[in-house]
Amino acid sequence: MNEYLIKWTGKELMKELEEGLINAPQDLLGCHIFKEAGVQIFTAYRPCAETIWVLDEKDETVGEMEPMPVDGLFGYVIEKKSEQLKEYSFRIKYSEDDVITIQDPYAYAKEITDFDCFIFGEGKHYKIYDKLGAHLETRNGVQGTRFAVWAPSARSVSVIGEFNMWDDRLHKMILHGESGIYELFIPGAWEGAAYKYQITARDGKKLYKTDPYGNYAELRPGNASRITSLEGYEWQDSDYQKEHAKKKPAERDREPMSIYEVHLASWKKRIEDDDNGNYSYRELAQMLGDYVVEMGYTHIELMGIAEYPFDGSWGYQVGCYYAPTSRYGEPKDFMYFVDEMHKRGIQVILDWVPAHFPKDAHCLGNFDGQALYEHPDRRRGEHPDWGTYIFDYGRKEVMNFLVANALFWVEKFHIDGLRVDAVASMLYLDYGKQDGEWLPNKDGGNEHYEAVEFLQHLNSVMAEEHPEAYIIAEESTAWPGVTDSVKNKGLGFSYKWNMGWMNDFLEYMKLDPYFKQFHHGQLCFSIDYYLSEKYILVLSHDEVVHGKCSLLNKMPGLEGDKYAALRAAYGFMYGHPGKKLLFMGQEFAQKREWAEMRSLDWFLLEDKRHKQMQEYIRDMNHLYTEYDALYYNDFDVMGFEWMDCSRPETSTVAFVRRGKTSKKQLMFILNFTPVAHEAYTVKAPCKGKFKEILNSDDEKYGGCGRLNQKPIVARKRKQPTGKGLKKKDTYELEMYLPPLSAIVLEYDYQG
Repeated sequence: MNEYLIKWTGKELMKELEEGLINAPQDLLGCHIFKEAGVQIFTAYRPCAETIWVLDEKDETVGEMEPMPVDGLFGYVIEKKSEQLKEYSFRIKYSEDDVITIQDPYAYAKEITDFDCFIFGEGKHYKIYDKLGAHLETRNGVQGTRFAVWAPSARSVSVIGEFNMWDDRLHKMILHGESGIYELFIPGAWEGAAYKYQITARDGKKLYKTDPYGNYAELRPGNASRITSLEGYEWQDSDYQKEHAKKKPAERDREPMSIYEVHLASWKKRIEDDDNGNYSYRELAQMLGDYVVEMGYTHIELMGIAEYPFDGSWGYQVGCYYAPTSRYGEPKDFMYFVDEMHKRGIQVILDWVPAHFPKDAHCLGNFDGQALYEHPDRRRGEHPDWGTYIFDYGRKEVMNFLVANALFWVEKFHIDGLRVDAVASMLYLDYGKQDGEWLPNKDGGNEHYEAVEFLQHLNSVMAEEHPEAYIIAEESTAWPGVTDSVKNKGLGFSYKWNMGWMNDFLEYMKLDPYFKQFHHGQLCFSIDYYLSEKYILVLSHDEVVHGKCSLLNKMPGLEGDKYAALRAAYGFMYGHPGKKLLFMGQEFAQKREWAEMRSLDWFLLEDKRHKQMQEYIRDMNHLYTEYDALYYNDFDVMGFEWMDCSRPETSTVAFVRRGKTSKKQLMFILNFTPVAHEAYTVKAPCKGKFKEILNSDDEKYGGCGRLNQKPIVARKRKQPTGKGLKKKDTYELEMYLPPLSAIVLEYDYQG
């Protein structure tokens, strides 16, 4: 063997290479100038190869490489300086019929800089997704893919995939100092190829992991990542984006928000059983986009878009945080979906899950052989009830992973907002745990300080980088200041789901009409606190699964009463202060519970009653967007006033909603019992005429047509007399109030 090869190749590095433990392969492999002798040395590692030749930039043979002491390791030396190569490649012969030419992956410099590693370690590399993951690149005219992954406790990391026959010996990655980041450019690794990271842990165990920053994954049940590019899609929403970017949060708060919550797989399925009947992103963009516009919704919220292994998790146990699920197509197909929604003026919200992740072997858990993304103490790092891991929010690189991921969906996919799942489970260390299963904070309490800091940091960064985007909290407790600013020591969310209202209201609606009078407070209590946060009223998927039955079947009484009560319930929801969310299927009174494996029961629309309910929600949405009284002052005391909330014996309420002017204000009167009131009298906010613009008892909605067709004129109320009482004119209305109904009156304020 050439004497220079003996001097150049160290025994320790060759031993690490042979054992598969090398994490600095560039020190041994590739092209090097041996400065002591001024010679050029080439080394290549190709187990099972018979012969390897060094080629020049013209693909002409320079010389045949020598076998070295490690099986599969070959070397070649150019001793004359005048003959040394600037560019080279290898021709490899495995057999007479198997000869290939490759570019050397160790001929390319690292792209990730020391500064990248530093700010990632500080938790502030908000575009880390452009550095880590798999990125198609052309280097010196050679097409390939640059891979990078964070695995600080790994002994070594290999890229394995379809481009190297899943052989972990061929593409050992290069470690960046103490950062824990590994990187390697692999020439010829093509778009669409499946790959994984094979990680050798400190204990010698081999782990096979999906790319945490990968942008595309195999269709279930496969669990490998796929190489893709997010560049090149020609967005058509530039005008939408410009208009959207102009709006400040305070302006957004005064706009309508009627959200249609959707699970794409089960919204509608194909008749034929093709891939379990799923439509593609592009097909859904047209069908769903047109439907949402027709129904008058302003926003759509998507469940489960980030790739997840198990259909039954609905997307709430995420395997690949940076990849739209391939159940419906490729990443650019999802871009098309968002683009089409924006063309129609529909804003897109994604459900986002930074609270926990699954224990599937290929996912984030014990990623490099030790707890990395999850907290190492199981009392902090696991949800015993859910069987999932909890993120280690105190680790800066983990916080960086999550914050950058939120920004990623906004920047790469033009998402308008994120709804953060299970915030309560993040805020409380003892959430869902028994004594001995959780670890108190440093002060002995159950508040999760690191999670609070993470959420505040997340919301602060999003507000700074993308003030046009919004982040919504699904938070079910009385934690103070969820939507207050971080400067005021709040969490900084844009909006909060009003779970308290939802629970109280549904419990009230389920009651037999006779017993409602004893639970009137459940109907009215939410007004006592509606200004404490910026709320979204939700009737979500969680309320129509797991034995809870559909909204229609929550309503008591005979069949006809159920439909009437549901219309009244929707009327109260649309009138109540706060933005709105309704889960798919409830707009046409889905009868069965929702199930992720089947389509909504669209055949119900052949039944007149379901078609009428759909028309009722359509009209409610259009009424909501037409009258700013229903949204402009959602978070202002001027927006709401009770006219009547003190008649529990009749289970009736009345209130007014006010917009930005004294014109086109609205009054709601609701009756939650199957008893009609021929001459219902209620306080009016002012004098003048009140015109009925919607009545849930209208025949077109499935009611009996008992309407107030003529304008109702407010009359003066009799005033109590007595010494010392100041006289002030007050007014009242008298109308017909149908059983189980919601009436909406329009009026112009006259003082």
